[in-house]
Amino acid sequence: MALPTAAELEAARERLLPDVVPGPDDPALRVLFCGINPGLVSAATGHHFARPGNRFWPVLHTAGFTPRLLRPDEQGLLPAWGMGITNMAARPTARADELTDAELVEGGRVLRALVERLRPAWLAVVGLGAYRTAFADRGAVVGAQEPTLGATRIWVLPNPSGLNAHWSRATLTEEFARLRAAAF
Repeated sequence: MALPTAAELEAARERLLPDVVPGPDDPALRVLFCGINPGLVSAATGHHFARPGNRFWPVLHTAGFTPRLLRPDEQGLLPAWGMGITNMAARPTARADELTDAELVEGGRVLRALVERLRPAWLAVVGLGAYRTAFADRGAVVGAQEPTLGATRIWVLPNPSGLNAHWSRATLTEEFARLRAAAF
């Protein structure tokens, strides 16, 4: 996949990135992964977690969610395996810290409605700080959460962005694998 040009990245600030959700012929949604918001590379390409250096796809595979390493442009395969992807906030940015708390809180409201409609077994929020803000839970830690959204359990995962360097690929894989063991 060729990287977008600077002009394409700037234009991506105005794009929405569609969710990856199951269709009527797909199995039940076991895990809905929720990123913080689309990065500019993701918005430009139309694929979640598309920035080179983002560890989501490699960790998803090594944790056992996918039978092989997927490229971001293969995200459409996830629903057949009981998974989907959405984002907390819709606005694409170069860095997640460009979002306001108000955007995350509103994103949490929209996310709750999506979860109510899709009814996944697990909502996996990929980003502790975003979860704490959107769900007004400053004491949350990585892992399974006590609150639920109806019958949907919540698991907070570390952000797999390469900018989140204090989580190694190995420790990310361990945490994703804990969710997989609970969800499948």
